[in-house]
Formats: sequence, structure tokens, C-alpha cells
Amino acid sequence: MELMVDIGNTNTVLGLFLHGSLDKFWRISSHCSKTEDEIWSVLDSLFKMDDFNSRLIKGVCISSVVPELSTIYRRMVEKYLLVKPMHISPDLNLGLDILYQDPYAVGADRICNAVAGKRKYGTPLIVLDFGTATTFDCINNNGDYLGGVICPGIESAASILHQKAAKLPKIEMVFPSRVIGRNTGESMQSGIMFGSIELIEGMIRRIKKELGGKPKVIATGGLAYMIAKRTKSIDLVDENLNLEGIYQIYRQNILTGRS
Repeated sequence: MELMVDIGNTNTVLGLFLHGSLDKFWRISSHCSKTEDEIWSVLDSLFKMDDFNSRLIKGVCISSVVPELSTIYRRMVEKYLLVKPMHISPDLNLGLDILYQDPYAVGADRICNAVAGKRKYGTPLIVLDFGTATTFDCINNNGDYLGGVICPGIESAASILHQKAAKLPKIEMVFPSRVIGRNTGESMQSGIMFGSIELIEGMIRRIKKELGGKPKVIATGGLAYMIAKRTKSIDLVDENLNLEGIYQIYRQNILTGRS
């Protein structure tokens, strides 16, 4: 069994792969203040709740956009799982060329989405990821990673409004029944949720024009299903795309002896 770790700014997702397929996954909060021992305590509890023996884990790969947590998880894996983890980076065999000006500036999550998306859905391709940031990643017809777009995440935008404006409340991430809000909460929900749809549709239209061909649009991340139901610009949702990308990179580098 192999454990894939996706460390995001808000949440960390851990996926257990058995015979090449995702078997189980767990989601925990990303807190830089935790030590490797504290993180292991949480994971060990989750493993025991699912009656899983962690000694069965023979390989680990980490994708992280939080450098401090990368180090903490590496220490945790080496100490408790007795495994040297692989870390996602442009130095690995990715199966695609990164045409970004600085490949090392591309988030590991974006790389993994692109790798998995290319393998599963072909090219050209647009991968839309709803996380702390909303990202659009673009793969051309030759299978090269071009770059993309980074926007404020939907929940992040709502949180900032609440934090920065004294009279704006914390809102639930749902679509209101109408665009013209009749109270402050509805008005914020309209602006955040319907505004996000307009942003997504507009950006996809512009990206397609620049990318050329007929790219598929794949969505992933926490709010992907909710947003996809409200727009025809998204072709399908793949909630485990990132974990599958981590696993794909891990396997093709293990097989070629790189780590």
C-alpha cells in the first residue's frame, strides 16, 4: 500500500492506494503549529478508526504548497512509518513539460492536477480547482503545461469580506434564491456565488480562445460539484484528481528509480 499526501493551505488530504486504486482517504486541517508527533497522533487515530494497520504502508509521496508542513510531514513519515517520502517537484519525471517561466514556482497541487488530467482526459485541457485559491491550469494540444490563472477562492473571498468589513456577516456557501439580495447575507451570497459563476464562465471563455482547439474543462476541489451544477462551462467533476496525480507521478518515478 502507498500513502499519498496532499498538503493544501486549508486542508490536508491523505489517500491510501491499493493495487493502483484509491482505497481510502482522510481529510484533516492544515496547521503549521502542529509537530510531527501531533500529526501522527491524529493520523494514527484515523487509521485505527478504519481498522487499518499503518505498517502496511510501503511508500509515501507528498505534494505540498506549505513548505513548513512539508518538513513536518517528512519527519513524521520517517519517524513513524519508517519510509523516506518522495516530494513532488519539477525535478521528477512528470510525463509533461512545464512551460511556465519558472517551473519551480508552479504549485505542486497544480502540477498533480495537470498530470492526472492529461492522462485521464487527454489534451487540450483546462483543470479548474476550487481551493483556498481558485486556479485554472492549462495543457495545450501537445500535452505541455502552459500555466493558467489564479483567483481568490470562493470561501476565501467570503471570509475576507467578513474579516475586513465590520457589518458583513459570515455566510453559508450556498446559492441564494435570487440575485437581488433582500438582506446583507443574501446580498453577499449573491455576489460571492453568482459572481463566481460569472468569473468562471468568463475566464473559461477567454482561456479557450487563447488555448485553441476544443479543451475539456475538468473541475475538482471542495465546491466543484456545487458550482458545476450551475454552469455549462464545466464538463465534469473529478474530486480525487489531485491524489491520482500524486500517485501517478510517484509510480512513474519509482519505476524509473527516481525519488
